[in-house]
Amino acid sequence: MELDATRRRLLALAEERRVSLSQLSRLIGKNASYLQQFVRKGSPRKLEVNDRAVLAQFLGVAEVELSGSQEISVEGEPWVDIPRFPLEASAGPGSTVEGEDAVGSFRFSPRWLRDQGLQPHRLSAIAVRGDSMEPTLRDGDEILVEASPGTLREGIHVVRFDGTLLVKRLEVRHRGQIALLSDNTAYRPIECELGDVEVIGRVVWKSGRL
Repeated sequence: MELDATRRRLLALAEERRVSLSQLSRLIGKNASYLQQFVRKGSPRKLEVNDRAVLAQFLGVAEVELSGSQEISVEGEPWVDIPRFPLEASAGPGSTVEGEDAVGSFRFSPRWLRDQGLQPHRLSAIAVRGDSMEPTLRDGDEILVEASPGTLREGIHVVRFDGTLLVKRLEVRHRGQIALLSDNTAYRPIECELGDVEVIGRVVWKSGRL
């Protein structure tokens, strides 16, 4: 297959740093052939957000170089396209993650992103399904998710728990305990160990129908 810019860049970076794709695969917790298949066979079609962040940090580059998001110009004004993924973070019982290939993008002003303290290469957009976060987030809302930099803090987050993607208010408790809270009081808190939850990112913006 013909390599796209992201795959070519990953190969070039690996060669420059004198590290193999197998070593990079193990760095992100995958089997040794994972990145070889990504580059040569196109599977997966796109790297997961957390994997991109780890690789970018190790290779010393901006995550955008491995993500495909890009800054463009419209009628002389700069804009940033943030990838939108066909995933649904459930605000109800949970939805299974089946794929992470971008299906479009949301366009933002770089100035607005800077004013909000947001870095484009750490952002992605997905949809909300369910009613457990009402009235804050409603079914069908699109949310902008900032990939977690590693420091855990309270707020509304997208997390992977028990094989499903959820959007919940995260509360840090004592001795490694956390709670996943719903804004809709009809739903009970989910209490769990910190190690049982993968924090995908913090919700920093929403868009929804009136």
